Amino acid sequence: MERLALLRSFSCSTTAGRTLIFGGRARCDRSFPAHFKQRQQFHQHRQLRHPLSQPSAALRRRWAGAGASPGLRRAFSFSPQAVSTSPTQASPGADESSNIAEKLGFKKISEEVIDECKSTAVLYKHLKTGAEIMSVINDDENKVFGIVFRTPPKDSTGIPHILEHSVLCGSRKYPLKEPFVELLKGSLHTFLNAFTYPDRTCYPVASTNIKDFYNLVDVYLDAVFFPKCVEDFHTFQQEGWHYELNDPSEEISFKGVVFNEMKGVYSQPDNILGRVCQQALFPDNTYGVDSGGDPKVIPKLTFEEFKDFHRKYYHPSNAKIWFYGDDDPNERLRILSANLDQYDKSPVSNESRIEPQKLFSTPVRVMEKYPAGEGDDNKKKHMVCLNWLLSAETLDLETELAIGFLDHLLLGTPASPLRRILLESRLGDAIVGGGVGDELLQPQFSIGLKGVAEEDLQKVEELIMSTLKKLAAEGFDSEAVEASMNTIEFSLRENNTGSFPRGLSLMLRSIGKWIYDKDPFEPLKYEKPLQSLKARIAAEGSKTVFCPLIEKFILNNPHCVTVEMQPDPEIASQEEAAERQILENVKSSMTQEDLAELARATQELRLRQETPDSPEALKCVPSLSLDDIPRKPIQVPTEIAEVNGVKVLQHDLFTNDVLYAEVVFDLRHLKQDLLPLIPLFCQSLLEMGTKDLDFVQLNQLIGRKTGGISIYPFTSSVRGKAEPCSHVIVRGKAMGGRVEDLFNLIRCILQDVQFTDQQRFKQFVSQSKARMESRLRGSGHAIAAARMDAKLNAAGWISEQFGGISYLEFLQDLEKKVDKEWSEISSSLDAIRSCLLSREGCIVNMTADGKILTESRKYLAGFIDAIPSAPSPGATSWSSLLSPINEAIVVPTQVNYVGKAANIYESGYQLHGSSYVISKYIGNTWLWDRVRVSGGAYGGFCDFDTHSGVFSYLSYRDPNLLKTLDVYDATANFLRELELDDDTLTKAIIGTIGDVDSYQLPDAKGYSSLMRHLLGITEEERQIRREEILSTSVKHFREFADVIEVVKDKGIVVAVASADDVAKANEEKGGFFEVKKVL
Repeated sequence: MERLALLRSFSCSTTAGRTLIFGGRARCDRSFPAHFKQRQQFHQHRQLRHPLSQPSAALRRRWAGAGASPGLRRAFSFSPQAVSTSPTQASPGADESSNIAEKLGFKKISEEVIDECKSTAVLYKHLKTGAEIMSVINDDENKVFGIVFRTPPKDSTGIPHILEHSVLCGSRKYPLKEPFVELLKGSLHTFLNAFTYPDRTCYPVASTNIKDFYNLVDVYLDAVFFPKCVEDFHTFQQEGWHYELNDPSEEISFKGVVFNEMKGVYSQPDNILGRVCQQALFPDNTYGVDSGGDPKVIPKLTFEEFKDFHRKYYHPSNAKIWFYGDDDPNERLRILSANLDQYDKSPVSNESRIEPQKLFSTPVRVMEKYPAGEGDDNKKKHMVCLNWLLSAETLDLETELAIGFLDHLLLGTPASPLRRILLESRLGDAIVGGGVGDELLQPQFSIGLKGVAEEDLQKVEELIMSTLKKLAAEGFDSEAVEASMNTIEFSLRENNTGSFPRGLSLMLRSIGKWIYDKDPFEPLKYEKPLQSLKARIAAEGSKTVFCPLIEKFILNNPHCVTVEMQPDPEIASQEEAAERQILENVKSSMTQEDLAELARATQELRLRQETPDSPEALKCVPSLSLDDIPRKPIQVPTEIAEVNGVKVLQHDLFTNDVLYAEVVFDLRHLKQDLLPLIPLFCQSLLEMGTKDLDFVQLNQLIGRKTGGISIYPFTSSVRGKAEPCSHVIVRGKAMGGRVEDLFNLIRCILQDVQFTDQQRFKQFVSQSKARMESRLRGSGHAIAAARMDAKLNAAGWISEQFGGISYLEFLQDLEKKVDKEWSEISSSLDAIRSCLLSREGCIVNMTADGKILTESRKYLAGFIDAIPSAPSPGATSWSSLLSPINEAIVVPTQVNYVGKAANIYESGYQLHGSSYVISKYIGNTWLWDRVRVSGGAYGGFCDFDTHSGVFSYLSYRDPNLLKTLDVYDATANFLRELELDDDTLTKAIIGTIGDVDSYQLPDAKGYSSLMRHLLGITEEERQIRREEILSTSVKHFREFADVIEVVKDKGIVVAVASADDVAKANEEKGGFFEVKKVL
C-alpha cells in the first residue's frame, strides 16, 4: 500500500544509484529505497549517497528477512541511540541553562533522562507564541533539527504538499530561487529534505559539522516562516500547477512538479489501493482527502488558498521544534528566540487539531478500478484488502507495543501464520496491506492479496477471517513468540537506522504523539512497557496477551472496510482523454488575446526558471570553506588475516555488543544459463526447510538466536578489468553471546536446506513476479538504468538478469514451467549450491569490538572447516550483452522515466576525482533546472559509474520524453559555456566531499571496507581521488564537456513510458524506439 509521507526532493545528485565510496553496483541499485517503512503514501524523493562512501540502502535493507514488523519499526525500533557508551545526564550547568532559557523567553515544562537513547531531553515552551521545543542532549555528532506543523487539508488539491515544495524556493534572508538546491550543492548535510504527511509537514536537517548544521537550521527557519512563495505566483505555478502553452496554435497542457509527481503516484496500483483504503477508513476527517494531491483536483487550487494556508498553519503557535545531538543546548534557544520573537500567539493550535474518525456500526465495501495492461492475464490481476480502524482514540504505549508484537507474529516473517497461509493458498501472488499502521491519530490494520482471480476474491476474504479466528482461539506457537520477542528486542537495542540519522528517527517517533498534544517523551521510553509486556507473557501466557487483541480490535470490530481493486486496461486512456477534453474546453473558452497572453506567461515563467541567480544572491546562502574540510578520507580499521585458507577481514569498531558478519562466495564459476535463478536460490535458502527443520522452524530459530540473516547477489564492474566482480553475500548479525549460533545457522542454511518444496518455490516465483511488475511502474528509472547498463557492460547484463526486464521475462516464463519441469529446476538449485560453496574465493568480513572479534575466531574456524575445500572449476566466461538499440518499455502510466547512457571510458577518458564534482554539479544545476523546474518532472539526475565507465542521465515521473533527451544532449554545451566563480566552485567541491564522507554507523563502515576490498580500491587511491576532488578547477569542467559529448553522439536510450508518448515519439523521430511490452 501507499506509504505515509511525501518527500520534497528527488535529488538530481550525480550519485544516484552508486553504492560505495568507490563501491560497486548492487543489483537494481538505483531503486532509491525509502527511508521509512510506513505503509501509507511516502514518495521517494531524497538525496542519494556518494559512491565513494557507503553501501546503498538497497543492500542495508537486506536485513529485513528477520526484522521487526513495519508497525514495530515505526513505533519503537528507531529509538535513536546516541553513539556514546553511557547515558548523558543533566549537565552540571542545568540551573544556568534554565536561567538562560527564561531570559530568552522560554519556560522549561519538563526534563527527563531517556536511558533508551542515552540522552537528556528537555521540553520548553516559547512564552510569547506557545511554540513547543524538544531539546535532546547527548554525544551524537550527527546533529538533527526539525520543525513540524500540523497541516490538515480539507480537500485533495494537495495544498500542504505544494506548500512544502514551495517554501524552500527562497525566503526573506535568502531571496534566491532555491536555497534548498544551493544547500544540496555545497553542504556537508547528512539529511536535507522535507515531507508531507496526511496531517502534518516536517522540515528536518542533519549534519555532523556544527557550522554547517547551524547554517542549515537558519535557512530552514527563514524558509518556513518568511518564504517568498506567498508573494510569488511563479513559484506556485512551478511547484504546483499551471497551464502551459508555447504557441497559440498548439495544445494547452498541465505542468507542475507536484502535479506530475502525483500523476506518477496515481499510476501505481499499490498506491491507488492504499489511497482508497485510507479514504474509506476515514471518510469524515482530514484523512479522507489526499494531502499529496489528486491530479484531477490539483488544478482547482488557487493562489489565494495557497497563501491563506501558509498564513494560517505556518505559525510558531502551531509548531513543534526538535533539536538533537552534541551541540550547545543554549545556542539552540538563542537561534529560536531570534526567529520566534517576531510573532505573537495565534489560536491556530486549536484550529489545526485533528478530529478522530468515529467508528462505524457496520462494515463497508468499496470497489475501485486501476490502470492495467492489456491481455488475458488481467483475469488474475484483482486485489482485495481488508482494513480495520482499531480504535476511536489513541492507545496507551503498552497496548501499542502489544499490537506491534501481534503484527510481527501475524505478518513479520515468511513463517508468520497469516502471511504464510495467505501465500500458500495460491489465491494470490503477493501480500498487500502491510499490517499495522500507527502513524496517524488512530491505528489501522490492513491485509490482503494482489494477483487474485475475480472468482477467488471471496475466498481470500474468508481465508483471512478464518485464519484470524483460528489464531484468536488457539494462540501462537511458543517458539514463534520467542522469535518475535528476540527479533524486536534486538532491533530496539541495536538501534540501527542505516543512513537515516538516529536523531531524525527519534524525532519522528516522538512527533507521532506530540503532534496530537500527547506526551512527546512517552514514545522514546520503550523499556518499561517492554518489560511489562514480557512479564505478562511469562506470567499469563502469550495466548492471554495476544488472542484478546485479535478479538477486540479485529474480529469484533465493525469498523471494517473491504476494498476490491479491478484491473481496467481502458482507464488510463480514458483519464488521459478526460484531461485532454478539459484542456480543450479551457482553450476553446479563450479569446485569441487570452491565448497570446498565456503563451507570453508560459515564456515568462520559463525564462525565470532558466535565468540563474545573481552572484550576489548566491552569496547570501551561508557556506563552509575548504579549510573546514579534512584533507584525508575517513579510515576504517581493517585487519586482514587468513583462517583455514579463507581470507578474513576484521574491523574493530564499537557496535554495542553486536557482531556483524558477511560471508562472500564467488559466482564466477557458475554457468551462464543458471544466473537468472540466483535471486530465487537466495530466497530458497532462507525460506525452505532442512531434513530436520521445516522452513517455519528454521525461520523461528533464526529469529530466536540472531538479529537476522539475509542472502543476495552483488555484481559490479571492476575498473581496469574486463571481467566483472560477481558474488553471493550472506549477511548475519547477532549479540556477542550468540556468535556460535549465528555461524551454525549460516552453515545450516547454506548446506542443509533442501530444494524439494515445489509449492513454496512456485510462491517465490509469483511473489517475485508481482514485485517486479510493481517496480516497473513505481521505479521505472531503475528499470531503465539497469536496461542501459545491460546493453553497455557485462556487470550490467548480469545485474539485469537479477532484477530487470530480463528477470521479469524469466519469471513470467518460469511460472509456466515449475509444475512440468520441477525436477530440473530443483537440480539446478543444487547445482548452484555445489558450484558456489567453496573456500576458493570465499571471504569473511566481521565488524565488532575487539573482544567479540577475538571470541568469534574459534567459531569462525569451525564454520570455515565445514565449507568444501575442493578447488572449483575455472571461472566461466559470461559474454552476453543486450542489443544496443533505443528501447521503450511500454507500461500503463501517466508519466515517463527517460534514460540515456554511454561508456565514456571507451572514448579514452581516464578517471579523475573532478568527475564526481562535475557530475554532481550537472545534476544539481542543469538537470534540476531543465528537467524538473522547467520540464515539470519530479526528478532529473545523472550518474557516473566509475567502475564501468557508464555515464547516464535519468528522469523520474517525467511528463516529457523527447524534450528530456534534448536536455541531456545539451549538457556538454552547458559545461562549455559555464562561468564558475570561486564561491560556486568551492560549494560544488564541499558538497561532493559531503557525499564522500557521508555519515555511517559501524556496520556500514565495515561493509564499505569489504566492498572496497572486493573492488580492489586501496587507501592510496582514495587519497588520490580526494585530492583530485579538492583541487577541481573550471578547466576540468571544460574538459569534461568533451568527454560526455559521447553520450549525445553514441548514447543508448531506454525509456519506461506510456504507449501514447512512445507512439508520438516514434512518429516524430521515425521509429526512434523499439517498443517492448512486458505487462
